[in-house]
Amino acid sequence: MIPSIALIGFGEAARAFAAGAQWRARAVAFDIKTGDGAMEAAFEVLGVRRAAVPGEALAGADLTLSLVTADQALRAAETYARHLVPGALWCDMNSVAPDTKRAAAAAIEAAGGRYVDVAVMSPVHPAGHAAPLLVSGPHAQSGAEALTAAGFTNVRVVAGAVGAASAIKMIRSVMIKGIEALTAECLLAADRADVVDEVVNSLGGDWPAKLDYNLDRMLVHGRRRAAEMEEVVKTLDSLGVPALMSRGTVERQRAAGAIGAGSPKGLAAKLRLLKGETRP
Repeated sequence: MIPSIALIGFGEAARAFAAGAQWRARAVAFDIKTGDGAMEAAFEVLGVRRAAVPGEALAGADLTLSLVTADQALRAAETYARHLVPGALWCDMNSVAPDTKRAAAAAIEAAGGRYVDVAVMSPVHPAGHAAPLLVSGPHAQSGAEALTAAGFTNVRVVAGAVGAASAIKMIRSVMIKGIEALTAECLLAADRADVVDEVVNSLGGDWPAKLDYNLDRMLVHGRRRAAEMEEVVKTLDSLGVPALMSRGTVERQRAAGAIGAGSPKGLAAKLRLLKGETRP
């Protein structure tokens, strides 16, 4: 059976999933930005019902997908848990540390819900509902079945308690988001030394395209990536691994995201934006 779906947060990820799986009126969403023009347009285009308050979205929902910003993931669980129907699945798809997910799980379980740790392991565009999902925790199998019934096509249960899926995601981000930050640092230095072309060409292979892509991700999603990397730092700290590189990644990602001008075409144009030569 197709579950009734509640979406907490209706940003890029929720919209990508709703569009790919064609949920339309089977899903109802609540977002703190409800009323914003772009948000209202997204509801209209995707046919997803808009809830004025969180209780309206969660009332009767079998499956809730929490898709908020990293810094709001725990607050969403703690604040909205009381609206869940008994036994409802709360799939926490936010990019946060295992400890954050365990705290959220405690709030959901105390309210009678079933918490599922979900890690989204790729960008939501262009993958949409085909994005690879890892799920863990005591309700992982039920969560995987519900997500599959909702239209997700690449769901895998990983062994372990709540936090196992999140740990995989967080530790992977050390590399993925870290390489993005190193890209910016490398190219800014190369530009200062007037050797950009030589450095880029020396890397060989498909690195020119990778460098362009990495800067694009930072300029478009840097704020969100910085918030995720703060959770990565928490993860490393909890494991007793000094987060020397990841703390720097937070700052590089935040600086790129703060430019707020989107991502122009071409590596040279992106680099000019990072240097502050072009402003919104």
